[in-house]
This record gives sequence, structure tokens and C-alpha cells, in this order.
Amino acid sequence: MKTLVSLSVADFTAALASDAPAPGGGSASAAAGAAGASLLAMVVRLTLGKEKYREAWAPLEALLPKLDEARTRLLELVDEDTKAYDAIVAARKLPKESDAEKSLRKKAIDDATVLATTVPIQTAFFAEQALRAAGPVGEKGNPNAASDAFVAALLLSAALDGALANVRINLGGIADPELKRGFTDDADDLAQKGAVSLETCRALARTRGLLA
Repeated sequence: MKTLVSLSVADFTAALASDAPAPGGGSASAAAGAAGASLLAMVVRLTLGKEKYREAWAPLEALLPKLDEARTRLLELVDEDTKAYDAIVAARKLPKESDAEKSLRKKAIDDATVLATTVPIQTAFFAEQALRAAGPVGEKGNPNAASDAFVAALLLSAALDGALANVRINLGGIADPELKRGFTDDADDLAQKGAVSLETCRALARTRGLLA
């Protein structure tokens, strides 16, 4: 069976547009994040080696490993998100006639719900990590690619917010209160950090005439 990330853009968007519930918003968020991280890496590589931007080489080159890691991991999460949803569907279809079956089914649903919350929190984490780099890349990077850096920030912000929406919609199904609190705290922290990073990028975009 083909992975989602091996599909063409046309086929992936067709899968999103179908009447199947997965792939859905979680996979789309991860894909948007991967695109955003890729664009930032592109801007860095369009800056490195160009003499007029020599002062920016070192700080921007230092960001490349994190951006490449984020792109790779977010691509993996495109498929992991859909698999996590499928696990919940499979768990809900388990038999529930006897007490033993009910217990096994409940545990399977609980485990699948934790997985379906863990995957988007990872998507949010890597999107936020890349979004944090968007400000420095936009400020120090090749100015001819300034709009690319800003588009990257917007994509990463959407990926972050979308992933966190998927985290929060699953919180009601988390039985362990400590685990639920941990997911909630992590989501709030990532949202706050992402908002700060995006505003930095928006402010820079305004100074460069990229926003009205």
C-alpha cells in the first residue's frame, strides 16, 4: 500500500477531498509543516555562498540541521496521523459482548486515543521548532526570497494550530488525568511560543511591504 507522502500532490489532495475521514486535518497539518520547513531551508541555501550575505552564513547554516530534521519528521507524521486515526476506528470495532471483551476494547480505545493525541503533539512540536527559525531566516536570509520565508511562517503556523486542534479534540478521550494535563500544558506552551514567532514574522513582513 502506498504511503501518503509517496502520492503526487494531485493524488494527495484528492485523498483529502474524498468522503473518507482519513487522511484529514492532522495529515494535512503535517504536510503543511513539511512544506514550510522546506521553504525555510530553501531560503537558507539561497543565502549561503553568496558573498554579499556573508555575515548571515554562519547563523543561518546553523539552522539547517533543525529545519531538515523538521521536514523529515513532519513528512513521517503525515502517514502516522492517518494510521493513528485508523487505530481508533479499529479499536471501536472490537467485540463488546462479554466483560472481558469490553475491557479489552476499552483498553484498545484508550491506547489508540493516546496515540492519536501523541502524533499531532509531535506535529505541533516540529512545526513550532521550524517556525521559531522563520524570524531569523526572514531577517537575515536572501531578501529576494523574503516572501518565501513569510509563506513558510504562515504554513508552519497553520500546521501548528491545526495539529493543536487535533490534540484538543482528543483530550476528552484521555482517561489518565496526569497524561491529559501534560498534553494540555504542552499544547498551551506550543501555542504561545508559535504565536510569538508568527508575530515576529508578521512584523518583519510589514516592514518589507509584504503585508498591507
